[in-house]
Amino acid sequence: MMISVELVKQLREETGAGVLECRKTLEQANADYGRALGLLRERGLKAAAKKADRPALQGSVEVYSHGNGRLGVLVEINTETDFAARSSVFRSFAHEIALQIAASAPLYVRDEDIPAAVLEQEAREAEAQARAAGKPTAVIEKILAGTLEKYKDRAVLLRQAYIRDESLTVAQLLQQTVAAVGENVVIRRFLRWELDGGIENRE
Repeated sequence: MMISVELVKQLREETGAGVLECRKTLEQANADYGRALGLLRERGLKAAAKKADRPALQGSVEVYSHGNGRLGVLVEINTETDFAARSSVFRSFAHEIALQIAASAPLYVRDEDIPAAVLEQEAREAEAQARAAGKPTAVIEKILAGTLEKYKDRAVLLRQAYIRDESLTVAQLLQQTVAAVGENVVIRRFLRWELDGGIENRE
């Protein structure tokens, strides 16, 4: 089966996988681009899971400024070696995460960063609204669970839909990067500063 160079290049650019792996996956998928993309993403998830516990002490701080300096982002992203931190895949990922933070204004990197008091406040407000609307207790419990999930989807960076491809979450983009770099990659913390909008510092 003939696999075009253009198709291999497109798959490589989208996933960060090697040329040979992209060609092999396209052959396995009978040149079905969507299927090949799915196979590579699945492999990326498995590769990321194996590397998740490895220490990531190198990396870089990405700086992004937008709107003639009205909005600025600093984000620290770590990996295992300085060599990986200098790679084009890693640098591109760091830049994309800075753009994501600028555009989507997350408040936290991961679920566990959210203070319990914040979740309790969100739950109290949702419960008060549901009771005021006369909802039964069983329904209120479902409303609370749904409200907290929606809050996390909005406020947590790793849960957000990736701004360039809403079929991916930032967590999935991170896992693809881990697979492409071949090392553990961690979004450590970020700072988002907007003129007249205050400062957000999350880690």
